[in-house]
Amino acid sequence: MITSTCLDQLLKKNNIMNKILNVEVEKIIKPITTSDGAGVKLKRSIGIDPNYFDPFLMLDEFGSENKDDYVAGFPAHPHRGIETVTYMLAGDFKHKDSSGGEGRMKAGDVQWMKTGSGIIHSEMPAMKDGKLHGFQLWINMPAKLKMSKPEYYYIDKEKINIHNDKEKSIKVIAGNFENTEGFFEQHNVEPIYFDINLNKNKEFNFNLPLTHNSFVYLIEGEIKIGNKSHDKIKDSTLILLTQGEELKVKAITKSKFLLVSGKPIGEQIARGGPFVMNTKAEILEAINDYQRGTFVK
Repeated sequence: MITSTCLDQLLKKNNIMNKILNVEVEKIIKPITTSDGAGVKLKRSIGIDPNYFDPFLMLDEFGSENKDDYVAGFPAHPHRGIETVTYMLAGDFKHKDSSGGEGRMKAGDVQWMKTGSGIIHSEMPAMKDGKLHGFQLWINMPAKLKMSKPEYYYIDKEKINIHNDKEKSIKVIAGNFENTEGFFEQHNVEPIYFDINLNKNKEFNFNLPLTHNSFVYLIEGEIKIGNKSHDKIKDSTLILLTQGEELKVKAITKSKFLLVSGKPIGEQIARGGPFVMNTKAEILEAINDYQRGTFVK
């Protein structure tokens, strides 16, 4: 026989499970307008609010049809201790780095760079007019990998698998959606990176790992996330998600958004501009290495 006490415990346990399983909106953030590099205008969210969403250190959306907003680009600069993931939606960018990596990014392409012990690179627009639009995401590296040999991956759009059905289109940059596999299979933060186009009044449903921190970045349109009510989410908005399993996104209008998820590293971080290490002493070492000309190992 189930007593009232046992029944209360079962109901409480069921409510806890529902909270764990259903992914809801944790926070809605409008990016700030700023500039970086030699004056490229962009919208920054992670890196400002929140300052760090483990394992994600920064998220920038850059985009304009005015050449004056991007033509100066990002001249040669160093990085240590992070990964940079650049995803182009429109326009062309030239990349060149101290490890010998070089290429021209076009619309739909991805550049995934593990800077490790140190890399010096430049990212300059390969266009003098027209629309430029894309994203750069910084992912932290654990202490054991921060001084590893730099690695550079260039993924042209033809190598990125896409899931298509009548309701949606999903470009799978990292992770897996049903039978569609992403480019990276082995990675310490087990990343998920989807570019999703969802038709009006249709739903995107996906099971996230309970261990991960996840966010949605709405590019255009209007969406509803989860089962609970929340403020309107429309265009260029960062949405931090609660940890859970069952993610449900409904398109109020035809919408385009990124879903990004990763396993937290759980280590102390120290920031110093383009360097992210674990201690202030390591930041000072990176600065000294760069000033002495011993930065690239």
